[in-house]
Amino acid sequence: MVLVFRHESNVLVNHAKNLLVNENIEVVIKNEHVSTGMHPQFMYMELWVIDSSDVERAQTLINTMESNMSGEQWCCSKCNETNDSSFEFCWNCKAEST
Repeated sequence: MVLVFRHESNVLVNHAKNLLVNENIEVVIKNEHVSTGMHPQFMYMELWVIDSSDVERAQTLINTMESNMSGEQWCCSKCNETNDSSFEFCWNCKAEST
């Protein structure tokens, strides 16, 4: 297993996980159930890739996700929900971004 992403936000870690799983990359999340009293190194959630041959592709997907996070939010044309720029599909109705 290889660590490919670590962040304090469970939303971002789970979003990265979903991106990789959608590309048939097997992953495991560690430190999902942390306590505020724990040592800081254990407070960030971690995303690990199971097969080391998938690491390069996983890292490319995560890098793209991170670069898209600085973009503009978009409004879903089907349900009018506001979505973060890093989402390719509406979180509410699953419609693809336009």
